[in-house]
Amino acid sequence: MLIDVHNHYYPPTYLDALRTGDSVVRITDDDAGNPLVHYPGDFNVAVRGHRDIVYRQQVLERDGVDTQVLSLTTPGTHVELPARAVQLARLVNDALAAIVRDRRPRFAALATLPLCDPAASAVELRRAMTELGFPGAMLFSNVNGGALADARFEPLFAEANRLGAVLHIHPTNPGNIDAMTDYWLTALVGCLFDTTLAAAHLVFAGIPDRYPNITFVLAHLGGAIPYLAERLDRGWRAFPDCREHLQRPPGDVLREFYFDTVNFDPAALRLAVDFAGAGHVLAGSDYPHRIGSIALMKDSLDAARLSPAERTQILGGNASRILHLA
Repeated sequence: MLIDVHNHYYPPTYLDALRTGDSVVRITDDDAGNPLVHYPGDFNVAVRGHRDIVYRQQVLERDGVDTQVLSLTTPGTHVELPARAVQLARLVNDALAAIVRDRRPRFAALATLPLCDPAASAVELRRAMTELGFPGAMLFSNVNGGALADARFEPLFAEANRLGAVLHIHPTNPGNIDAMTDYWLTALVGCLFDTTLAAAHLVFAGIPDRYPNITFVLAHLGGAIPYLAERLDRGWRAFPDCREHLQRPPGDVLREFYFDTVNFDPAALRLAVDFAGAGHVLAGSDYPHRIGSIALMKDSLDAARLSPAERTQILGGNASRILHLA
């Protein structure tokens, strides 16, 4: 079984809403007819796999992917004004739910939330999980520059904890990208460190320990978390304010997180497995972004010196368990 937990889809109804409605996001088209999704600080090219679910299912069947867990990608609905963000989040989640209903088990989904309105996000998470049957949601690593660990998100985490949600943290543009505008450094470096920053901030703020029923997943092998966790532990021992909300070393908490494999370096994959255990690593491709690849996902796992039992867990066993997939 191969379950791809990190990939992205733009429902056509969402793209149409951005074209025709009030939005801070602007849509143009490239010479090949692909929509370009422009938002503050960046843009995405919505290729056929981003928006054509029939074509996408054919790709998965060809490439041997049993299930993809669909999620929206940047810019997310939180870049809009709150009322519009709520409308778009509901539209996206309804579209994803229809795909899952019509095409399961090929597709599952994580909700998108109007994170600029934390109270509305708690309501939409509840609707997505109790009415639409989603196992949780994808959160962005910052919300219009604000930290996920900010106290205003406590109601969202409290509801996620009550529901036993999976929360998959995905990067978005770092708060200050002035030093990252050349050479695609925002995507290649900045996004990974924004995930790292978000995870460290959540842990030091004590949120995973206060809400133990949430399953946290970090995109892109957790950014630099497996590489930097020892330094975070040293900081916890050295600085009293790092212990204010956290009663144990941060590395102990981070090993309870899950890490998707969207880093196609076999040595990095092995480091993540050694850090968190094969039971906390999930296969992911970042399909169909230009920097994503189903083939590289599979090749890197083949080259990562995994035992048969580790492969079984990472390829689909872990995702099936935490996402409650048949």
